[in-house]
Amino acid sequence: MNFVPANQPRFTPARNLSSWRRLSLHVWKHPADPTVYGLLEVNMRRAQAYIDALNAIPGHARVTVTHLVIKGIARALAESPEANGIISMGRIYLRDSVDVYCQVATDGGKDLSGVKVTAVDRKSVLEVADELVAAVAAVREGRHPGSESTKKTLARVPDFLLGLLIRLSAVLTYDLRLDLSRFGIAFDQFGGAMVSNIGSFGVGTALAPLVPVSRTPIVLLVGEVTDRAAVENGEVVVAPILNIGASFDHRMIDGFQGSKMARTVIASINDPEAAFGPPIQPS
Repeated sequence: MNFVPANQPRFTPARNLSSWRRLSLHVWKHPADPTVYGLLEVNMRRAQAYIDALNAIPGHARVTVTHLVIKGIARALAESPEANGIISMGRIYLRDSVDVYCQVATDGGKDLSGVKVTAVDRKSVLEVADELVAAVAAVREGRHPGSESTKKTLARVPDFLLGLLIRLSAVLTYDLRLDLSRFGIAFDQFGGAMVSNIGSFGVGTALAPLVPVSRTPIVLLVGEVTDRAAVENGEVVVAPILNIGASFDHRMIDGFQGSKMARTVIASINDPEAAFGPPIQPS
């Protein structure tokens, strides 16, 4: 029986899985050990000009490299829908929406929360920035309903029961498809990928573990943009370079898919005008 409300994301069973995909679902437990790590390097010269052009458009939130990365991974998920899913009870189920979760530092970096942007592939960079900046401000000011509801629920649980509750909520939400929002736990609150900006703390490169209870197969860490040697038009020059630390669940995404998605993310940020359209006011 499915108790998911009509306005919530739906999961559809994946069909015609490869022999490796079927085998891998039973070889590993969920994300405890099947993580693959990679490092994406992007020349930001055109991206910085694109961001500056967007920020010159009045009436919108300030666009940052994080918003381009969010759009880039959303584009990759839209092009590889077989990677936009969850693993539940030995099977893969696909999401019907390309949603990206953005982690947010709160309390001056002492705590961590986050917000999910839905249908990112169908929104412009400016729309993503407007929505995310407003949501992040609400989280940091204690006004975001989803974040605050989750915090209040967790605050009432004693430490010795916290791990059990987290695992139980994952089972109820993802395996049994129960809507727990009335108890302060949003349905599929993490989406198909998680993005966190560590560059704001002056960190250039890092890799993150997958979060087992999130059932999210991709985590991206956005580093600080720094000037480094790069090859442009056959010459070695100094260019602004961004490193993105990527972690993915090998049960969901194999090397071919991961490489394809990585190329999409890099190409999208390297030339955002070609990927997302010219920097103009959305209609």
